[in-house]
Amino acid sequence: MTATLSEVVAGHAATRPDRPAFLCEGRVTTWQDYDRAGWEHAGRLATAGLEPGDGVAVVLPDGPGVHEWFLGVERAGLVIVGIGPRAGEAEVRHLVERSGARALVSSPVVAGRDAAEVVAGLREGGLDLLHLPATDDAPGASRPVPERPGVGTDELWLLNSTSGTTGLPKCVMHTQSRWMYFHRLAVSAGAMTGDDVFMSLLPAPFGFGLWTAHFTPTLLGAPVAVMPRFNATDALRLAGELRVTVLACVTTQLVMMLNDPALSGVDLGPLRAVFTGGEAVPYERAAEFEDRTGARVLQFYGSNETGALSHTSVADDRDHRLRTAGRVIPDMHVRLLDGDDDVTATGGPGEPVCRGPATSLGYWDDPEANDRLVTADGWMRTGDLAEIDADGYLRIVGRLSDIIIRGGKNISAGQVEAEVGTHPAVAMVAAVPMPDEVFGERVCVYVVARPGPPPSLEDLTDHLLRRGAGKELLPEHL
Repeated sequence: MTATLSEVVAGHAATRPDRPAFLCEGRVTTWQDYDRAGWEHAGRLATAGLEPGDGVAVVLPDGPGVHEWFLGVERAGLVIVGIGPRAGEAEVRHLVERSGARALVSSPVVAGRDAAEVVAGLREGGLDLLHLPATDDAPGASRPVPERPGVGTDELWLLNSTSGTTGLPKCVMHTQSRWMYFHRLAVSAGAMTGDDVFMSLLPAPFGFGLWTAHFTPTLLGAPVAVMPRFNATDALRLAGELRVTVLACVTTQLVMMLNDPALSGVDLGPLRAVFTGGEAVPYERAAEFEDRTGARVLQFYGSNETGALSHTSVADDRDHRLRTAGRVIPDMHVRLLDGDDDVTATGGPGEPVCRGPATSLGYWDDPEANDRLVTADGWMRTGDLAEIDADGYLRIVGRLSDIIIRGGKNISAGQVEAEVGTHPAVAMVAAVPMPDEVFGERVCVYVVARPGPPPSLEDLTDHLLRRGAGKELLPEHL
């Protein structure tokens, strides 16, 4: 049986206790620190009245702490409910309710408010929720964990959110084994080893952040630099100081670092691979980044639900690395569908569908959404439109789903419309993507006003913020 992350971390703590696991804001978290913190959190959770299999919502900024709590939840035999640190109060409530989480681990501030006030509001709304405030203190003596099994590699390990084409976010079900498979793909694509130094600029609860910060560095026994909040200048400075060799970021972050004057003054000589994605990678900007740094820009194509369908690698030439989504992964059995017709043999165009070891378990407690996600004969949909050439390289040529991709974040146009439509001055609304050189797309809304003064953009954003909407749902053009 494959070792769990808990067992891998314990092994590193025994064999390389003083070597770095996480690098963040000048602080080094060793493997021994990571292991101790994981056991301390596991003990705290296991003695809090939670039963094996209960959900624990974790709302923490990026840094060693969120990974330590993920490890503790795993060791206590519980299920992580990963909520992004930028989630609004309404999204936090929805995900806690949807997942049935019994406890919430948080920093002092959640959704811009005092965490205790947010939890009090959740309880007033009928949720029986235990609040466990996280601290930044160094781990102390490990608390004893009552005899109970941790989470196995093929068991439900984590729920995180995804933006569907309608309604509020859905909860995607993850096992460790799918990300361990993904890890093996990544190691092959980037020719990575335990001697690499990683930097992950992605939020931990989401797929891209999971494999680049929680799985691959740990499985290789390599250190990873993480930042509580992205800043292009600071990221470049840290990458140079720490001699980072593998960088992971969404395309928007890549463009922001390329545009930052600090790039010219930073020695990124050791950097050899940059994994990016979350949105289309502009060829000219990616090529410029490669020319200025000497690194190769790589990507995976897939989704939170499907995992990887294809990827580029260091062995690919620049044209294939930057103009395609890479070779189709044989284990994922990718097909192209045009309606009910299989057009794989002709190369498409069609919707990529797949089934294989990288896929999720689907959506938590949402049979209708699962019926839309998976075909009647068991193939998971992507919502994109693609072609596959004779050499097996996949190219995205369009999108079937109603999604705006802003800075690598999938935003449901339907969810934006539902929120904006609650403004008393709005009769009808349509949300669409607006092209943007840095973010790829921004959120634009077309509004038909009710009789009376039409709303301004500020009116709409203030209304959504009062409703507790996440900042990604705020329209940027009216």
